[in-house]
Amino acid sequence: MSNQQEFVPILLGSDMNVYGMARSFYEAYGKICQAYASDQLAPTKYSHIVNVEVIPGFEKDPVFIDEMRRLMTETYTDSSKTYLLISCGDGYAELISQHKEELSKTFVCPYIDYKMFERLVNKVSFYEICEEYNLPYPKTLIIRKEMIQNGQLTEDLPFNFPVALKPANSVEYLSVKFEGRKKAFIIDNQEEFDSIVNKIYAAGYTSELIAQDFIPGDDSNMRVLNAYVDESHNVRMMCLGHPLLEDPTPASIGNYVVIMPDYNEKIYQTIKTFLERIEYTGFANFDMKYDVRDGEYKLFEINLRQGRSSFFVTLNGLNLAKFVTEDRVFNEPFTKTIYGSNASENAKLWLGVPKKVFLTYARDNQDKEIAKQMIKEGRWGTTVFYSKDNSLRRWLLMRYMFHNYIARFKTHFNMKEG
Repeated sequence: MSNQQEFVPILLGSDMNVYGMARSFYEAYGKICQAYASDQLAPTKYSHIVNVEVIPGFEKDPVFIDEMRRLMTETYTDSSKTYLLISCGDGYAELISQHKEELSKTFVCPYIDYKMFERLVNKVSFYEICEEYNLPYPKTLIIRKEMIQNGQLTEDLPFNFPVALKPANSVEYLSVKFEGRKKAFIIDNQEEFDSIVNKIYAAGYTSELIAQDFIPGDDSNMRVLNAYVDESHNVRMMCLGHPLLEDPTPASIGNYVVIMPDYNEKIYQTIKTFLERIEYTGFANFDMKYDVRDGEYKLFEINLRQGRSSFFVTLNGLNLAKFVTEDRVFNEPFTKTIYGSNASENAKLWLGVPKKVFLTYARDNQDKEIAKQMIKEGRWGTTVFYSKDNSLRRWLLMRYMFHNYIARFKTHFNMKEG
């Protein structure tokens, strides 16, 4: 690597996504990452491959930009090095995009401009973009605060219950607290619907809510796609995952905890065309669900960063750190799009929970049988258990963190269909 540009990977956050990116950089280049975060979370604690500096309040301005300016003038001053800035959460991705022009004087920021960021991150405008580019998404009603009068929605829902409900502005929703708060809701009747909508707005949330036709079926109908798009808007990598289980804890609903690699030509080409047409750049992460009623994969959202469980991509041979580094640091030209696949005997199952939790709670089907076989053959891995970063303290903490999922599933998992 001596003939290549010297670089420093800087990660924002301290969660599992940060650890996955740090591990990717370490595996690809032997580099120890520096991270900055508002809190020290368990996945990066006691690690030898990522140093976390905790800065209270760092997840919001003005602390964020003040601290970044300090780092630009005091720490990252060697012009012979490339400083690569990677967000591992929605809030940090938004802050980088917002301050991209100023931050780019010191850091390489592989993010879209803020104008496009705002359109894509807000689910209301995202679904407008889906209309524009013919991307399938669930039937949707946008709810604004003024549409609630005397505690009730002023118009009828254009679809039947059950209904999915989620905030359009996920960054604003992070700071909203109320009893029974979940990341997203599946609601069975009008009374429950009105009650939850009122609670959300009473707690101080101001943006729109998204009510959607609930696509039937369990977690195994979900798909997750991670992509990396280079500076010239070429899609360098796409990797499709098939989640077999999600976290049922209210604050973490929708977080995948078991993913097997998948391949779907139609999904790949649809999303690739879309990313190129909107002139995207950086990591992107899409959630979608197969709708048995019309045979389409319906898009729920795009995350403007790699997903929290996206280490499954690195695990399956497509190292996330390499794509961004080869593009933005080493300036290697685009040659072709690389697609993830489930065909190889090297395909690996990604686990974010103990095997016992997967075997107990994942729905019994053909995919689960394939996954069980992968475990039997030793073709599986996790983000956080890493043989090259395995002090006793860290191992015990990760064991404890994984073990906690047993109680979480016992308490919150509902075995009924979808």
